[in-house]
Amino acid sequence: MHIDLNPKLDFRDVLIRPKRSVLSSRFEANIKRSFRFRHSSRAWTGFPLIASNMDTIGTLEMAKAFRPFGALVALHKFHQPDRLAEYLAGDEDPNVFVTVGTGSADWDRLAAVKAKVKVPMLNIDVANGYTEAFVRAVAKLRDENTDAIIMAGTVVTAEMTEALVIAGADIVRVGIGSGSVCTTRDLTGVGYPQLSAVIECADAAHGLKGHVCSDGGCVVPGDLAKAYGGGADFVMLGGMLAGHDECGGELKYAEPDGKTPTSMVFYGMSSETAMNKYHGGVADYRAAEGKTVEVPYRGDVRATVEKIAGGLRSAMTYIGAENLKEIPKRTTFILVNAQRNTVFDR
Repeated sequence: MHIDLNPKLDFRDVLIRPKRSVLSSRFEANIKRSFRFRHSSRAWTGFPLIASNMDTIGTLEMAKAFRPFGALVALHKFHQPDRLAEYLAGDEDPNVFVTVGTGSADWDRLAAVKAKVKVPMLNIDVANGYTEAFVRAVAKLRDENTDAIIMAGTVVTAEMTEALVIAGADIVRVGIGSGSVCTTRDLTGVGYPQLSAVIECADAAHGLKGHVCSDGGCVVPGDLAKAYGGGADFVMLGGMLAGHDECGGELKYAEPDGKTPTSMVFYGMSSETAMNKYHGGVADYRAAEGKTVEVPYRGDVRATVEKIAGGLRSAMTYIGAENLKEIPKRTTFILVNAQRNTVFDR
């Protein structure tokens, strides 16, 4: 047994200290970034925001809505191959990651898509990225897709971030138990405060010319600024995008007319709802690690993405970051919950 006495922080534990700025308007803040990757020779430029591969979030409709913003969607892994191939074939520069797990059915679906069209971006997704089997799966995916941009996760520590980058991941997803409908921390006692996880994993990945995606823990636009400030190259959202027209959740309607949508069902991919839907129930050797909730109906997702982008631009004007890549260099975190007046410079 070991106790780590160093402070570990979530987004809610800090604020970003303002600094003098030469920016006179939010319009001057550039939220797009250009990336080159360790393994893939492909380059990518855009707003490094990614909609989660949850089946209620990672939809083709969400991808269409995200395209004008230059943002990305990690499609959920249950799309039919023909539909995926049709979408990819219709776009010379698709803004989607095709998601696979480590099961044979996942790889068969991917093979069916690749038989018809190139797949430029892949997301290999498991709840627990700490198994040797997962590292081998990442290496196999790289061997079979030498030029694809590969995102893999999830993990929360530097050593596993390094292992996944070396195995073939261009982007490592960071976050365990931090999602709004994830109950892993409650059920297992395992996890890591999200901001500290991002800081430590980003440091490890960047040393190997890899990148990280902060996945989970964002509940307001300011949390994205904190994630980028902590070194995240990409930020993945689930709960903040739930309840919109582009989502795949079941709509609930107001009585008595039953025509006015009031809420939408949203659930974790390890919840009993998801297990029943895709796996015939929760296996007797495991427990569900997600919950099912109803979130308010929120209409078109465009307004939410505009609010997120606007909040990020505003944060950049407060700290004098003219472009997204500058944010970590301009970020000083102030601890506001446990120990006041303590600062952490990036």
